[in-house]
Amino acid sequence: MKKIKGILFISLLAGCTGVFAISAGENNRIGIVEKFPEHKSFIFQGLNFHQTNIDPDFTVAAEMTVHTVVHIKTEYQQKNDIYDNYFGFNDPFFQQFFGNPYQNMKPQTLQAAGSGVIISNDGYIVTNNHVVQDASLIEVTLNDKRTFEAKIVGTDPTTDIALIKIDAKDLPSITFGNSDSVKVGEWVLAVGNPFNLTSTVTAGIISAKGRNINILGGGTAIESFIQTDAAVNPGNSGGALVNTRGQLIGINAAIASNTGSYTGYSFAIPVNIVSKVIDDLLKYGEVQRAFLGAEFVELDSKLAKEKNIDEMKGVYVNEVEEGGAADAAGIKNGDVITAIDNTIVNNAAEAGELIGRHHPGDKISITFQRLGKEFSVDNVLLKNKSGGVGVVKKDETNVTSLLGATFEEVPGSEKTKLGISYGMKITKLDAGKLRSAGIKETFIITTIDNKPIKTNDDIKKALENKKGGVLIEGVYPNGMRAYYAFGL
Repeated sequence: MKKIKGILFISLLAGCTGVFAISAGENNRIGIVEKFPEHKSFIFQGLNFHQTNIDPDFTVAAEMTVHTVVHIKTEYQQKNDIYDNYFGFNDPFFQQFFGNPYQNMKPQTLQAAGSGVIISNDGYIVTNNHVVQDASLIEVTLNDKRTFEAKIVGTDPTTDIALIKIDAKDLPSITFGNSDSVKVGEWVLAVGNPFNLTSTVTAGIISAKGRNINILGGGTAIESFIQTDAAVNPGNSGGALVNTRGQLIGINAAIASNTGSYTGYSFAIPVNIVSKVIDDLLKYGEVQRAFLGAEFVELDSKLAKEKNIDEMKGVYVNEVEEGGAADAAGIKNGDVITAIDNTIVNNAAEAGELIGRHHPGDKISITFQRLGKEFSVDNVLLKNKSGGVGVVKKDETNVTSLLGATFEEVPGSEKTKLGISYGMKITKLDAGKLRSAGIKETFIITTIDNKPIKTNDDIKKALENKKGGVLIEGVYPNGMRAYYAFGL
């Protein structure tokens, strides 16, 4: 009995001790939990308490911006040269024997839509160039459903920016932010009119900066997009990308998609580039582009190994233009530019953006490496495309901007071979009137509307104040003569 009583006493004592320990532990755990706000959560002693995060509030940013974003509807005249270029109907030899079965077809009216952002209370609106390019009618609908017809103030295909204007006053306008200060991971809103659904707001984060997706045709185009995962669809083009303070940090321009609809990534033109372009269009009627006179390529492991470069930072200088700004500053082929104006450069897109913000005649500083040693040069004088530093006014514009072509005089030996006394040869052909007409690179223009063409000035004079049809005559280097017609 004594043994039994002893065992029962020990068991009772152990049980009481266990109950006390559990009770004390429970009270202690509850006490610690209650020290934190109820909406917080954490994992404590292996027990997972439910987490309820405070989501970011976009309501203020949405209210500040939704009334500054407009719906843009455009009309276009479908051109018969779509058939001509595809089937070869504009070939003069084809037309000689078969004619052009589409030449009497009436142009079809097509419609498209996009978005725009009001930047001043007197009716200036920024949008994408591709939204309004070649439009015969531009109609703007405000968020309050008022509708206006807009006129193009200026366009810049190299950045895909256009400035249009409506006749209105006391409009709500957006506040500009600083695209340099935005960071990867930062919350943003995309405001626009996808699928003609007006005043649509979507949210996401900045997933990358300085993206080059090669949609503007290369050459002198500036592509240094802000990449986001905010949903952007057809119709959002030209709309606003804003931060949580409601400030404009970019103009939505493109999506990465195999279907034509949003599949995860969208791209916006940084507002610092947008601001420079629209300022130029307002002041000069033409964008003032500054050039360093150097070609950059991405520095990767393969190129670094090939060129014996130890660190993969900066951009590799592949070619330096003789007499250009880089040449004058002592930069050579094979150098690696690591910073521009004390801003670190990681890729060619970023370098192009930093230079593209400047005007001809501006001076910048450049840090570069050569054979493992670092050098820095100040007061690098940027130049325009012609090699000067002056302002290019709209009435002095190179014919490249109108025709989408670059010309050079024909060498004497080639003139003799082709039996011509004069002409201007197309050395580069971008999007423009000539390409749309079916003209190819290397074509030599000898006359425009029966006027002899001997210089760039002759081309400019032949097209100056020209309205209606234009007839171009010329010859290809293989001796084939050709005639082209298009409208201005």
